[in-house]
Amino acid sequence: MITQYPELVAGLSLAGACAALGVNRGSYYRRQVPPPGPYTDGAAAAVQCRDRIEALVLEFPGYGYRRVTAQLQREGWAVNHKRVLRIMREESLLCELQRRWVKTTDSEHGLRTYPNLLPKRGWRQLTGINQAWVADLTSIRLREGFCYLAALLDAFSRRVVGWHLSERLDASLTVTALERALASRCPPPGLIHHSDQGVQYACRDYVAVLEGAGARISMAAKGTPRENAQAESFFRTLKYEEVHLQEYETVVDVEPSVGRFIERV
Repeated sequence: MITQYPELVAGLSLAGACAALGVNRGSYYRRQVPPPGPYTDGAAAAVQCRDRIEALVLEFPGYGYRRVTAQLQREGWAVNHKRVLRIMREESLLCELQRRWVKTTDSEHGLRTYPNLLPKRGWRQLTGINQAWVADLTSIRLREGFCYLAALLDAFSRRVVGWHLSERLDASLTVTALERALASRCPPPGLIHHSDQGVQYACRDYVAVLEGAGARISMAAKGTPRENAQAESFFRTLKYEEVHLQEYETVVDVEPSVGRFIERV
Protein backbone atom coordinates (compact mmCIF):
# COMPACT_ATOMS: atom_id res chain seq x y z
CA MET A 1 0.00 0.00 0.00
CA ILE A 2 2.86 2.34 0.78
CA THR A 3 4.27 1.86 -2.68
CA GLN A 4 0.81 2.32 -4.23
CA TYR A 5 0.37 5.84 -2.79
CA PRO A 6 3.77 7.51 -2.98
CA GLU A 7 2.27 11.02 -2.93
CA LEU A 8 0.74 10.37 0.52
CA VAL A 9 3.93 9.16 2.18
CA ALA A 10 6.52 11.41 0.51
CA GLY A 11 8.93 12.76 3.12
CA LEU A 12 7.57 10.56 5.91
CA SER A 13 9.46 7.94 7.86
CA LEU A 14 8.32 4.33 7.65
CA ALA A 15 6.47 4.65 10.97
CA GLY A 16 4.78 7.89 9.83
CA ALA A 17 3.81 6.41 6.48
CA CYS A 18 2.26 3.35 8.12
CA ALA A 19 0.29 5.57 10.51
CA ALA A 20 -0.95 7.78 7.67
CA LEU A 21 -2.24 4.77 5.75
CA GLY A 22 -3.62 2.92 8.77
CA VAL A 23 -1.36 -0.15 8.51
CA ASN A 24 1.21 -1.55 10.88
CA ARG A 25 4.86 -2.06 10.07
CA GLY A 26 4.49 -5.83 10.22
CA SER A 27 2.17 -5.73 7.25
CA TYR A 28 4.68 -3.63 5.33
CA TYR A 29 7.51 -6.07 5.93
CA ARG A 30 5.35 -9.09 5.09
CA ARG A 31 4.64 -7.52 1.72
CA GLN A 32 8.32 -7.33 0.88
CA VAL A 33 9.04 -9.85 -1.86
CA PRO A 34 12.68 -10.78 -2.39
CA PRO A 35 13.88 -10.16 -5.94
CA PRO A 36 13.90 -13.28 -8.10
CA GLY A 37 17.26 -14.70 -8.94
CA PRO A 38 19.72 -17.54 -8.34
CA TYR A 39 20.11 -16.69 -4.64
CA THR A 40 16.46 -17.16 -3.66
CA ASP A 41 15.21 -19.86 -6.01
CA GLY A 42 14.89 -22.81 -3.64
CA ALA A 43 16.38 -26.06 -4.91
CA ALA A 44 18.04 -24.37 -7.87
CA ALA A 45 19.77 -21.94 -5.53
CA ALA A 46 21.05 -24.83 -3.39
CA VAL A 47 22.63 -26.45 -6.44
CA GLN A 48 24.16 -23.16 -7.59
CA CYS A 49 25.49 -22.49 -4.08
CA ARG A 50 27.08 -25.94 -3.95
CA ASP A 51 28.67 -25.40 -7.36
CA ARG A 52 30.01 -22.00 -6.32
CA ILE A 53 31.51 -23.43 -3.14
CA GLU A 54 33.27 -26.13 -5.14
CA ALA A 55 34.59 -23.51 -7.58
CA LEU A 56 35.96 -21.39 -4.71
CA VAL A 57 37.71 -24.35 -3.12
CA LEU A 58 39.29 -25.26 -6.46
CA GLU A 59 40.44 -21.67 -6.96
CA PHE A 60 41.67 -21.25 -3.38
CA PRO A 61 42.60 -24.71 -2.06
CA GLY A 62 43.64 -23.30 1.32
CA TYR A 63 40.20 -21.83 2.09
CA GLY A 64 38.25 -23.26 5.01
CA TYR A 65 34.52 -22.91 5.50
CA ARG A 66 34.79 -19.50 7.20
CA ARG A 67 36.68 -17.92 4.31
CA VAL A 68 34.37 -19.54 1.77
CA THR A 69 31.38 -18.16 3.67
CA ALA A 70 32.85 -14.66 3.71
CA GLN A 71 33.51 -14.77 -0.03
CA LEU A 72 29.99 -16.03 -0.79
CA GLN A 73 28.48 -13.25 1.32
CA ARG A 74 30.58 -10.67 -0.54
CA GLU A 75 29.12 -12.03 -3.77
CA GLY A 76 25.56 -11.66 -2.47
CA TRP A 77 24.71 -15.18 -1.36
CA ALA A 78 22.40 -15.41 1.67
CA VAL A 79 24.30 -18.18 3.49
CA ASN A 80 25.85 -18.63 6.91
CA HIS A 81 28.90 -20.58 8.00
CA LYS A 82 26.85 -23.55 9.28
CA ARG A 83 25.34 -24.21 5.88
CA VAL A 84 28.68 -23.84 4.13
CA LEU A 85 30.33 -26.20 6.62
CA ARG A 86 27.62 -28.81 6.07
CA ILE A 87 27.97 -28.62 2.28
CA MET A 88 31.75 -28.81 2.42
CA ARG A 89 31.57 -31.84 4.70
CA GLU A 90 29.10 -33.61 2.43
CA GLU A 91 31.27 -32.91 -0.63
CA SER A 92 34.59 -33.66 1.13
CA LEU A 93 35.81 -30.13 0.45
CA LEU A 94 37.14 -29.29 3.91
CA CYS A 95 40.75 -28.17 3.92
CA GLU A 96 43.02 -30.50 5.91
CA LEU A 97 46.54 -29.13 5.60
CA GLN A 98 49.44 -30.60 7.54
CA ARG A 99 51.29 -28.09 9.72
CA ARG A 100 55.04 -27.84 9.32
CA TRP A 101 56.78 -25.76 11.92
CA VAL A 102 60.23 -24.91 13.18
CA LYS A 103 61.09 -22.56 16.03
CA THR A 104 62.26 -19.16 14.78
CA THR A 105 62.04 -17.00 17.93
CA ASP A 106 64.96 -16.98 20.34
CA SER A 107 64.21 -14.56 23.17
CA GLU A 108 66.89 -15.92 25.54
CA HIS A 109 69.59 -13.55 24.38
CA GLY A 110 70.30 -11.06 27.17
CA LEU A 111 69.87 -8.05 24.87
CA ARG A 112 67.72 -5.07 25.77
CA THR A 113 63.98 -5.47 25.26
CA TYR A 114 61.29 -2.80 25.08
CA PRO A 115 57.74 -2.35 26.48
CA ASN A 116 54.66 -2.97 24.40
CA LEU A 117 53.42 0.32 22.91
CA LEU A 118 50.53 -1.39 21.11
CA PRO A 119 48.23 -2.82 23.81
CA LYS A 120 45.52 -5.33 22.96
CA ARG A 121 43.68 -4.11 19.84
CA GLY A 122 45.68 -0.88 20.06
CA TRP A 123 45.93 -0.86 16.24
CA ARG A 124 42.25 0.11 16.17
CA GLN A 125 43.21 3.51 17.55
CA LEU A 126 45.35 4.26 14.50
CA THR A 127 44.06 6.87 12.05
CA GLY A 128 46.36 6.40 9.07
CA ILE A 129 49.27 4.53 7.51
CA ASN A 130 52.87 4.66 8.73
CA GLN A 131 51.85 5.17 12.35
CA ALA A 132 52.65 1.60 13.41
CA TRP A 133 54.30 -1.38 11.73
CA VAL A 134 54.27 -4.96 12.96
CA ALA A 135 57.13 -7.34 12.17
CA ASP A 136 57.69 -11.06 12.38
CA LEU A 137 59.45 -13.91 10.61
CA THR A 138 58.63 -17.52 9.75
CA SER A 139 60.17 -20.64 8.28
CA ILE A 140 59.29 -22.17 4.90
CA ARG A 141 60.09 -25.81 4.23
CA LEU A 142 62.21 -26.68 1.20
CA ARG A 143 62.89 -30.12 -0.26
CA GLU A 144 66.00 -30.25 1.90
CA GLY A 145 65.93 -27.88 4.87
CA PHE A 146 64.25 -24.51 5.36
CA CYS A 147 64.39 -20.90 4.27
CA TYR A 148 63.10 -17.94 6.26
CA LEU A 149 60.79 -15.03 5.49
CA ALA A 150 60.81 -11.73 7.40
CA ALA A 151 57.99 -9.26 6.76
CA LEU A 152 56.68 -5.95 8.07
CA LEU A 153 53.02 -4.93 7.81
CA ASP A 154 51.41 -1.55 8.23
CA ALA A 155 49.10 -2.03 11.22
CA PHE A 156 46.50 0.37 9.80
CA SER A 157 46.20 -0.90 6.22
CA ARG A 158 47.50 -4.43 6.96
CA ARG A 159 49.56 -4.30 3.78
CA VAL A 160 53.07 -5.74 3.64
CA VAL A 161 55.50 -2.82 3.43
CA GLY A 162 58.73 -4.79 3.30
CA TRP A 163 59.87 -8.43 3.15
CA HIS A 164 62.95 -10.54 2.54
CA LEU A 165 63.77 -14.23 2.05
CA SER A 166 66.98 -15.91 3.13
CA GLU A 167 68.39 -19.35 3.85
CA ARG A 168 70.01 -17.91 6.97
CA LEU A 169 68.13 -17.08 10.16
CA ASP A 170 70.22 -14.11 11.24
CA ALA A 171 70.11 -10.34 11.65
CA SER A 172 70.66 -9.66 7.94
CA LEU A 173 67.28 -11.28 7.22
CA THR A 174 65.28 -8.83 9.30
CA VAL A 175 67.51 -5.81 8.66
CA THR A 176 67.11 -6.19 4.89
CA ALA A 177 63.32 -6.43 5.19
CA LEU A 178 63.30 -3.32 7.40
CA GLU A 179 65.52 -1.32 5.06
CA ARG A 180 63.26 -2.18 2.13
CA ALA A 181 60.21 -1.06 4.08
CA LEU A 182 61.84 2.23 5.07
CA ALA A 183 62.95 2.88 1.48
CA SER A 184 59.48 2.23 0.05
CA ARG A 185 57.42 4.09 2.68
CA CYS A 186 59.74 6.79 4.14
CA PRO A 187 57.72 6.97 7.38
CA PRO A 188 57.89 10.09 9.56
CA PRO A 189 59.70 10.03 12.93
CA GLY A 190 57.59 8.55 15.71
CA LEU A 191 56.59 5.39 13.85
CA ILE A 192 55.89 2.53 16.27
CA HIS A 193 57.76 -0.63 15.28
CA HIS A 194 56.24 -3.66 17.02
CA SER A 195 57.70 -7.17 17.07
CA ASP A 196 58.40 -10.09 19.39
CA GLN A 197 61.52 -10.23 21.57
CA GLY A 198 63.47 -12.45 19.18
CA VAL A 199 67.17 -11.87 18.88
CA GLN A 200 66.79 -10.80 15.22
CA TYR A 201 64.72 -7.79 16.40
CA ALA A 202 66.65 -7.00 19.57
CA CYS A 203 70.12 -7.13 18.01
CA ARG A 204 72.22 -3.98 17.78
CA ASP A 205 72.14 -3.78 13.96
CA TYR A 206 68.35 -3.84 13.82
CA VAL A 207 67.87 -1.41 16.69
CA ALA A 208 70.39 0.98 15.12
CA VAL A 209 68.37 1.12 11.87
CA LEU A 210 65.16 1.80 13.82
CA GLU A 211 66.76 4.53 15.91
CA GLY A 212 68.23 6.09 12.78
CA ALA A 213 64.72 6.29 11.31
CA GLY A 214 63.33 7.89 14.48
CA ALA A 215 61.08 4.90 15.21
CA ARG A 216 59.73 3.98 18.63
CA ILE A 217 60.49 0.37 19.46
CA SER A 218 57.72 -1.83 20.85
CA MET A 219 57.87 -5.52 21.72
CA ALA A 220 55.36 -8.14 22.78
CA ALA A 221 55.91 -9.75 26.15
CA LYS A 222 57.71 -13.09 26.14
CA GLY A 223 55.41 -16.02 25.41
CA THR A 224 52.46 -13.86 24.27
CA PRO A 225 52.06 -14.30 20.49
CA ARG A 226 48.64 -12.63 20.62
CA GLU A 227 50.37 -9.33 21.32
CA ASN A 228 51.67 -9.55 17.76
CA ALA A 229 48.46 -11.03 16.38
CA GLN A 230 48.39 -9.11 13.09
CA ALA A 231 51.74 -10.46 11.96
CA GLU A 232 50.91 -13.95 13.21
CA SER A 233 47.62 -13.87 11.32
CA PHE A 234 49.33 -12.80 8.09
CA PHE A 235 51.83 -15.65 8.24
CA ARG A 236 49.09 -18.16 9.04
CA THR A 237 47.16 -17.04 5.96
CA LEU A 238 50.30 -17.16 3.83
CA LYS A 239 51.09 -20.69 5.00
CA TYR A 240 47.58 -22.09 4.55
CA GLU A 241 46.74 -20.42 1.25
CA GLU A 242 50.11 -20.59 -0.51
CA VAL A 243 53.13 -22.20 1.17
CA HIS A 244 51.55 -25.47 2.34
CA LEU A 245 50.10 -26.03 -1.14
CA GLN A 246 53.52 -26.00 -2.81
CA GLU A 247 56.61 -28.21 -2.88
CA TYR A 248 59.62 -25.89 -3.06
CA GLU A 249 63.00 -27.17 -4.19
CA THR A 250 65.10 -24.12 -3.29
CA VAL A 251 64.69 -20.57 -2.05
CA VAL A 252 64.72 -19.48 -5.71
CA ASP A 253 61.38 -21.25 -6.14
CA VAL A 254 59.90 -19.62 -3.05
CA GLU A 255 60.49 -15.97 -3.94
CA PRO A 256 58.14 -15.60 -6.96
CA SER A 257 55.44 -17.61 -5.21
CA VAL A 258 55.56 -15.56 -2.01
CA GLY A 259 55.93 -12.32 -3.97
CA ARG A 260 52.84 -13.05 -6.05
CA PHE A 261 50.80 -13.83 -2.94
CA ILE A 262 51.93 -10.67 -1.11
CA GLU A 263 51.48 -8.30 -4.04
CA ARG A 264 48.39 -9.74 -5.72
CA VAL A 265 46.45 -12.05 -3.41
